Amino acid sequence: MPKPVLGPERRTNPLIWCAAIICTLLTIAVIITGMVVFIGYMVIRPKVPQMSVVSAHLDKFSYDMASVLVVKVSIVIKAENDNSKAHANFYETSYTLSFHGVKIAYLNADPFDVPSNKSIDLYYPVESSPIPLKPEDGEIAELFLRRGQVAFDIRGNTRTRWRVGILAQNPDDHLIGSSTTFLKEVIINILPLRT
Repeated sequence: MPKPVLGPERRTNPLIWCAAIICTLLTIAVIITGMVVFIGYMVIRPKVPQMSVVSAHLDKFSYDMASVLVVKVSIVIKAENDNSKAHANFYETSYTLSFHGVKIAYLNADPFDVPSNKSIDLYYPVESSPIPLKPEDGEIAELFLRRGQVAFDIRGNTRTRWRVGILAQNPDDHLIGSSTTFLKEVIINILPLRT
């Protein structure tokens, strides 16, 4: 039986073979790099640095018959880095302290670093200038005075960045109190006030 005729034998061009080998090597390099980064991430287990209100002390809460409010409060906000191997940078830190929607003060901080497994307290002594209140806000201020507690809101954000060797996190917004909201309510008990 005769052999079937397939035509002239064609050889693959050497440039095609070179391109196939280069693509194979690049694919293997990308897979190995991805595995190294993933394993490194799982070993380090980085945590998002946190900001939280540690304490707030009301030194003065004065509301007079002219519907003018004057507040003096001391707030301590803690910047915490729970990473055992990662250094954290905090920047663009800006918060607004308000009383029932009325802005009292802006709490800002210059960029700062927190070493691994450490925390830094940011102390904000706030003394407002006289703030005129609407009648309904004045009624709320009087209600708080009768109750012996005052509720303030802190709204804002800070940006954080961490780095471990060649692994780095892109800047992400990190919010005070929660990762889903910009709002944190601080309730301060009124102690005998110094006037």
